[in-house]
Amino acid sequence: MKKQLVIITLFLWILFSVSSVWASDGPVGMLSSISDQMIASLKAHQTTLKSNPGYVFSLARRLVVPHADLDEMARRVLPPSTWNAASPQQRVQFQREFTTLLIRTYASALAEYKDETVRFMPVRNDSGNTVTVDSEIIRTEGPTIAVSYRLVRKDSGWKLYDMIVEGVSMLESFRSQFSDKLNQENIAQLIVDLREHNAGHGG
Repeated sequence: MKKQLVIITLFLWILFSVSSVWASDGPVGMLSSISDQMIASLKAHQTTLKSNPGYVFSLARRLVVPHADLDEMARRVLPPSTWNAASPQQRVQFQREFTTLLIRTYASALAEYKDETVRFMPVRNDSGNTVTVDSEIIRTEGPTIAVSYRLVRKDSGWKLYDMIVEGVSMLESFRSQFSDKLNQENIAQLIVDLREHNAGHGG
């Protein structure tokens, strides 16, 4: 669970004012600017983040929802057969609970910030509708962490949909967890499990 918190934290650092910055900067400049703003915000609100869970949840929802491709993420974390067989209502319910899971995890992880900084690499290929931006998380304690961000171009602008930390994809990590559950239950029960977990009653 600790590794999952780290992955979600690093991914969601970048979910801040994406659409307003991308238009004037390239991918690296945009992500660098966003990272600087997020780190400044974490430092300025360190005490509040630790002492007020409600505020942290609200902050996480404001940062996550507008700038992540939640439709794409929800679809990709389920096996294709499960997603295709799910009813429209079940898809909406799953996306809602999955989004809440992301936000809850992010809110829990925010308090773990310890003066990390981010260095972005030049983009190898920024043509087409998708782009990958490589970076390094430089920590005051411990080795540097390699992170790659995946973005997709939508009508509303560029959206983040995945990241890879030291070779581990966030979406693949969730997909593995959900696949294990779906080996024993159906999508309806998975939604119930997520709802209970998000309400604070699940493991």
